[in-house]
Amino acid sequence: METKLTTTGILDLIGNTPLLDVSFLTPSSEISLFAKAEWMNPGGSLKDRPVKRMLSQAIETGELTKDKIIIDSSSGNAGIAYSMIGNALGYQVHIVIPGNASMERKQRMIAHGTTIIETDPIEGYDEALRHVHTLVDAEPDKYFLCDQYANDNNWLSHYHGTAEEILSQMEDGFEYFVGGVGTGGSITGIGRKLKEVMPHTKIYGVRPEVWPGIEGLKPLGSPEDIVPKIFDESVVDEWIYVTADEAKHWSNLIAKNGIFVGQSSGSYLAACSKLMEKIQSGRIVTIFNDFGDRYFSAGLWS
Repeated sequence: METKLTTTGILDLIGNTPLLDVSFLTPSSEISLFAKAEWMNPGGSLKDRPVKRMLSQAIETGELTKDKIIIDSSSGNAGIAYSMIGNALGYQVHIVIPGNASMERKQRMIAHGTTIIETDPIEGYDEALRHVHTLVDAEPDKYFLCDQYANDNNWLSHYHGTAEEILSQMEDGFEYFVGGVGTGGSITGIGRKLKEVMPHTKIYGVRPEVWPGIEGLKPLGSPEDIVPKIFDESVVDEWIYVTADEAKHWSNLIAKNGIFVGQSSGSYLAACSKLMEKIQSGRIVTIFNDFGDRYFSAGLWS
């Protein structure tokens, strides 16, 4: 049971997002494609779900108290969720973020009153993750480290929330799910639930190119990559490699059809397109992670 937070009603808007039928993108009438509209969360992304659960559970257990600053590393969307929810609850929030995160993300966090700490963009998301642990180790009494990469409430938010919603919305079932790995929370939580309820479902993971990369997704292709502790690789049946150019193409294509979503959503569509080349029929479900307006400065639409 998810803990209820006593605060402004905005937190009640998190979750219960619609499932869109985007089968107009499929090459055959025998293939159907559906996407969860996660940009409709109040923070504009899928990350509202795990952050709400992680913070609510920390308050419930007493780990998070008013004398501590909420801190974590983020590629941007979780930082917005921490900023929105944390400040609504009356906490200070500090976010460690790669310097190349889009300006729109940074501005949204600042608007909520969050302090941003930037790391070298060349070092990627893993440097932000390392730096946040350095800060907390130096002043452990000052911070509450939510640690979305290792917090089980991250994947549990999707196991009990996102996956349950998808199963309810797809009453007749489906054969394929396509998702990526940032913290590993969504694909782990959704994948575990789907494997329990519909063991025949195949889970495809999106693997982005290392450089220039795709915002919010980890390649996990090199030995030095930090693998999120909560990520359960056993739920992934097969990986699909996607480039930044392919992600951009599909973000632009879906925008021309009236749906304005970001780069990771484009990468999921690119992976779905490659999957559709391999199958004759079936129903595919994926995620539209966030809204497209936080990628203007990143050149996604130029």
